[in-house]
Amino acid sequence: MAETIRLGVNIDHVATVRNARGGAHPDPVRFARLAVEAGADGITAHLREDRRHIRDADMDAIRAEIAAPLNFEMAATPEMLAIALRVKPNAACLVPEKREERTTEGGLDVIGQKATVAPVVKELTAAGVRVSLFVEPDEGALEQAALMGAAIVELHTGSWCDALAAGETERAVREFERLRAGATLAASLGLEVHAGHGLDYASAERIAELPEIVELNIGHFLIGEAIAVGLGETIREMKAAIARGQGRRSA
Repeated sequence: MAETIRLGVNIDHVATVRNARGGAHPDPVRFARLAVEAGADGITAHLREDRRHIRDADMDAIRAEIAAPLNFEMAATPEMLAIALRVKPNAACLVPEKREERTTEGGLDVIGQKATVAPVVKELTAAGVRVSLFVEPDEGALEQAALMGAAIVELHTGSWCDALAAGETERAVREFERLRAGATLAASLGLEVHAGHGLDYASAERIAELPEIVELNIGHFLIGEAIAVGLGETIREMKAAIARGQGRRSA
């Protein structure tokens, strides 16, 4: 039987709520602990250059107090590299970052930014940190990720989720086929395949059908749903949705 798809819970927007008013509440570390207790397989947190949500002290506290694996989302900059080398997360996911964006808007340009990204991949890998590249499910990006020596690619699911949300059926079908082809190619290149961005219960269940997917990283939807039903119930329902999708792989 295939290993159960892992769920990484992104706690960035717990920090967004905290920072809206200041102070220490709600505490991202507390929510990370609750997520793990409810079945999360790991914690993801993005330390942005402008510190709009997660802060340096949050990363230190999560690493010190949470036993589950930490996936450190970061830009490929000297500052973030230095922090990652100090914190020593289990994994580091290199993502594109623009100060004016509300959320990550697409995959990392690993071809155009090869000279910047490749040395970061090399240094993190040498330090024992598994490196993931957040990329579009395109042939060139995936081949470059493999050439750089990344262990993992996280496929950007945002375009597909946007098409689903807009009711654009034809575009959603095209985007899903891109993801399917990208997952197949990535696995053939020896890359571990993750996926994330914009996923909800239904879309997570659907993408879990792809046999190459081993981990989904989800944040905004889970934190939003938690306001209504609690984080534990939200994570349990997400794990159930993922299991249903994975169960259809051989159907």
